[in-house]
Amino acid sequence: MAGENNEVPVRWVRDYLYDILRDLGINFIFGVPGTNEIPVIDGCEIAENNVSYIKCLHENIAMGAAMGYARMTGKPGVVVLHVTPGAGHSIGNLSNAWKSHMPLVVLCGQQQNELVTQEPLLASNVVQIASQFTKWSHELRSWDETALVLQRAFKEAMAPPTGPVFISFPWEFMIHKIEPSDRVPGVTMIPPRFTGDPEAIQKAADLLGQSNSPVIVVGDGVGYAGAWEEVRRLAELTGAPVYAEGLSSMANFPNSDYHWQGELPGDQKKTQARFQGCDVAFLCGFNAQAQITVFDYADGPLIPQSVRQIYLHNDAWEIGKNHYGEAAILGDIKATLPLLNDLLEKNPPAGAAERNQALQDAAQARSKQWSQYLQSSMSAKPIRAVVVADALRQLIEKYELQKKFVYVHEAVSDATPFQFYLPFGQSAAEPISYYCVEGGSLGWSMPATLGINLAREGHQGIKAELVVNAVGDGSSLFYPQVWWTAAQHNIPILYIITNNREYRTLLQGLVAVVRYYADDPNYGWRPVSMEPSYLKIQQPDINFVELAKVFGVSNGRRVVEPGEVMAALQEGFEHVLTQKQSFVVEVFSDPNPSSATPDVLPKSAEAETALKASAAATDEASDAEPPPPLDIFYHLYKEGK
Repeated sequence: MAGENNEVPVRWVRDYLYDILRDLGINFIFGVPGTNEIPVIDGCEIAENNVSYIKCLHENIAMGAAMGYARMTGKPGVVVLHVTPGAGHSIGNLSNAWKSHMPLVVLCGQQQNELVTQEPLLASNVVQIASQFTKWSHELRSWDETALVLQRAFKEAMAPPTGPVFISFPWEFMIHKIEPSDRVPGVTMIPPRFTGDPEAIQKAADLLGQSNSPVIVVGDGVGYAGAWEEVRRLAELTGAPVYAEGLSSMANFPNSDYHWQGELPGDQKKTQARFQGCDVAFLCGFNAQAQITVFDYADGPLIPQSVRQIYLHNDAWEIGKNHYGEAAILGDIKATLPLLNDLLEKNPPAGAAERNQALQDAAQARSKQWSQYLQSSMSAKPIRAVVVADALRQLIEKYELQKKFVYVHEAVSDATPFQFYLPFGQSAAEPISYYCVEGGSLGWSMPATLGINLAREGHQGIKAELVVNAVGDGSSLFYPQVWWTAAQHNIPILYIITNNREYRTLLQGLVAVVRYYADDPNYGWRPVSMEPSYLKIQQPDINFVELAKVFGVSNGRRVVEPGEVMAALQEGFEHVLTQKQSFVVEVFSDPNPSSATPDVLPKSAEAETALKASAAATDEASDAEPPPPLDIFYHLYKEGK
């Protein structure tokens, strides 16, 4: 746009934002249009800015899409919200972003500054709404401070540990004229690769060197640092099994390495059991330290006090957050671990070679168990997740997409088959090839696919030529409007809806709660039913292939037999890769519980017996068979000792 003489370009305050986006190479803004935000969104119409506005139909979709873009690029995802409703609608995924340390710059329109005190339509203290889920939240005091605030916001979002930042702007500030020479010169970049204190590293090496039964827990700090190889070397030197934190938002250790044991269980006593018999725990980038439903202080801490703990993280808050760390290293994981490994190479712990051999044997046994489970699942109904996971693996290899795919996971109750079978190994993928979140607020995955696909190039050296989203029916119903944006912007995604017609994760949670509290004299609570109607998604049943068509995604298949899965997924691959359009595969995995399953839980000490009978009846009716454990080393060598 030009000034009155058509020679000197006119600039407004909003152009400070586009100065920064050009400087950082950020090409998308996600949002839901609102009058207050139009002055900002309008900048996307200027070709020189090279920024596209991705219109979503709900603010939590826009937030989720910005999260996916941030994860892929390593740059802040930018989302524009509409005053109080927008801030409120976005809280679910803002919480997920906060828990998962995703860099975001969230811009929220505010009513005219001179009017806010009079409490006009939509106005509120939006900073207060967002502040508990951000590194920094601020409302502009004056248009003059906009350049300062935006520079700080982007700097803070990217500074280690990364995370979301929230800026509220009275809308009229954005259309205040500025001089053509008024620009943001750049964004301060704080290098992430800083090493830990040498004395702390030496202390950690001494503790590990003395260990007879070490264990390693890796969190998202490892994935963000891209430190697979450094942790793998540590595991080899110590002979330690490697667990991931619960609900990891990335693949924080390669599943092709025999030290890998999957995620820690979401249960207090089971988590404690994994640490029993271990003398030293190395907790590396450990964020999600209490991913459980029920906790009783009387049963002791999640990590037994007998275990000596070592922490390494670039986030001081997460170090020793819930437990005492005898050695605590504040430093970048990828930069610091080689220093620790070099010390351990000179003084390795006793028995490492024997433990490595036991871990290799256990991994071979695990592969055999999963192969048998897959074989039996090929003729079982309803369709099991392992059939879908293995078919995806085969097709990724067939189309040579090992470094060109991103798997987005929200089939919450079916995680283990995908974590085991998909190629999240050193020769195939990178930590960001797997996308999940640690916050637990449902509805993150479908929105994330938009930003991941638009980013295309991953900062860890992968590409998003194929984005696959496995999502449960309950989670997908939060935001089916995603399909409209995918169709509107020609974003090709392969969506796999695992339709069991229920909130299975919540049913599993109900069982966990009853197990703990039904016979506790201080509580004694039992639900009226163990199969309550409010946890079912039935009557009417939903056909997700038809639902997607309403929003513009016209192609898909519904699968009811295990033998149909491969053909349906291959059709989806072909459509996404060649037609560049989204495709929906609905996998019918209804557990079809038996009518003989007890519906009302007895109000007596027979609760446990009734629960077991209920589970057994349901398993028999649905031909259910639990998948083999991922933490095979524990089950073969540690359990019961």
